Amino acid sequence: MAIARKSEYWCPLLLNRDPHYFVNSKKSQAKVGGTRDEIVSSSTSVGRKWLGFVTAIWVQAISGNNYTFANYSGALKTLMHLTQLQLNSLSVAKDIGKAFGILAGLASDRISTPLILLIGSIEGLIGYGVQWLVVSKRISPLPYWQMCIFLALGGNSTTWMNTAILVTCIRNFRKNRGPVSGILKGYVGLSTAIFTDICSALFANSPSKFLLMLAIVPAVICLTAIIFLREVPQTITSTASVEEESKYLNFFNVVAVIVALYLLAYDISGKHSRIIALCFASGLLFLLIASPLFIPLYSILKNTSSNNDVESSVAHHQRNSNQVREGETQPEAVEKPTVPVKENVLRNEQVVQTEEKSALVEEKDLRNDHFVETEKRSVQVQEKDSGNDEVVKIAYKKPILGEEHTILETVKTLDFWILFLSFLCGVGTGLTVMNNLGQMGLALGYADVSMFVSLTSIFGFFGRIGSGTISEYFLKNAATPRPLWNAASQIPMCLGYVILAIALPGSLYVGSILVGICYGVRLAITVPVASELFGLKYFGLIYNILILNLPLGSFLFSGLLAGLLYDAQATKTKGGGNTCIGAHCYRQVFMVMALTCLVGFGLDVFLTLRTKNLYKNIQTTSRAKSSKSGVDQEK
Repeated sequence: MAIARKSEYWCPLLLNRDPHYFVNSKKSQAKVGGTRDEIVSSSTSVGRKWLGFVTAIWVQAISGNNYTFANYSGALKTLMHLTQLQLNSLSVAKDIGKAFGILAGLASDRISTPLILLIGSIEGLIGYGVQWLVVSKRISPLPYWQMCIFLALGGNSTTWMNTAILVTCIRNFRKNRGPVSGILKGYVGLSTAIFTDICSALFANSPSKFLLMLAIVPAVICLTAIIFLREVPQTITSTASVEEESKYLNFFNVVAVIVALYLLAYDISGKHSRIIALCFASGLLFLLIASPLFIPLYSILKNTSSNNDVESSVAHHQRNSNQVREGETQPEAVEKPTVPVKENVLRNEQVVQTEEKSALVEEKDLRNDHFVETEKRSVQVQEKDSGNDEVVKIAYKKPILGEEHTILETVKTLDFWILFLSFLCGVGTGLTVMNNLGQMGLALGYADVSMFVSLTSIFGFFGRIGSGTISEYFLKNAATPRPLWNAASQIPMCLGYVILAIALPGSLYVGSILVGICYGVRLAITVPVASELFGLKYFGLIYNILILNLPLGSFLFSGLLAGLLYDAQATKTKGGGNTCIGAHCYRQVFMVMALTCLVGFGLDVFLTLRTKNLYKNIQTTSRAKSSKSGVDQEK
């Protein structure tokens, strides 16, 4: 096919064909820089990709509402007269909503991104809206089982948002999966601090107004993302364009770090006046909304400027083509072409060959980012040869790591279950701390736990965004397997639980920071690992199977372990509830979770050893493509 296209466009310029064949071909402009429509389409595509990424950041910055339960759990416990086991069961119901995220994964390959976002926004509006009605006392408390349903609905809403965002952005930025995952997951981590600090600044930590924010704000942001977030068709990417993309992502990293430091400064600076609180909220909104828009605007302006230069080249080429056509009435002009024309033709010939080779390489690369897909299925091919029917049976070949896997092929691999169980050890225990921070703070004598909620969120952000960028750097330069970073995160998390169990003065601050960082690393690293091991084709569903660990971990560690051990230590209060004061309330819980982290560490090390060759091949393939692209550009 490549030879046919080359002949169609360029043989007339070699002056052994009728010049009208070339001049009358509208497609001839493509080899110089494309038609005007193609140029405008390319510029629009790049701008749309970055604008979609900005709206994805906005959605992620408000989609961590599942981690804010500690901010209003005390109000629910008092209003509904619940024991700690019953309260933890409510938090489990919230996390069980994520188990139904598998529906979002199934839908990600069948319905459009805007529809997925719309479903998530409606679920969140209903789920958190009803909770607001109860906590604000606009309606009487609902039966316990009904509250479980609405908490689960609110929890499930984020799975639709996250699936739409991650699947679309990972496919749009195939060459920078680690940084993209780190940025997006980082903003999920920050979202808890964003909600908490804005509510503290504007509404003085009112649980009812906090729930009202959780109901309305995500719905409005998702409606904005519905307009701009789309999967953008992949184009040929040179080394220069990939490096430019990386620079743009570094800008988003810088903005995210500034937002995190801004939130941290507000949290550690103590109480604030009303004016300072309003200024803080205004500055935060500017950093979140306005500053990320710089990249899409810059990209559009830059591409528009460069495309104007290309259009000038197209016009110049057309004028030369017209001169060739006019010269057909002068045979001598055709028989004795000038040397510059001939040299220009040969130069264009080389450009065509280079572009066609790059297109073929990119086409293979897009099917599977680092390997040409070699998966074969058991099929029978019916062929007719000289009147005889011949059946050829192609044997099934099991895909290896790095190739596209179906869901059944994925769950049959040992590597998937190692990743699944190690993920459970990390996020299950971390989620227990986040769900119980309210009661942990009260047990240690802290009346207001919003500081600890914010610390966990902010340092969770640093874990997410830092691990994405660092893991990508070491993968490209040292072929370091990404699962190694998951293993490294388990040790500080184990140390954090030991510190919390000892319960020295200030231990809740240190423990919150360590758990937040390591929880963030685990969430950010697992996303690109799953796509690199099992492919992108069914990534949405595979991702939602992995996050089944959130409700499972919440049930095992928060609902059963923390709930039962806390109630065993607590004393009953009037009205049917209970309370526990002292370091002993959660000591046994922390020690069990510390041992669990050691198990997770062993699993992650095992997965690192099993995937060492895969990541070495990924690095080798990436370097080979970069070298080839650089040689082609020099030519």
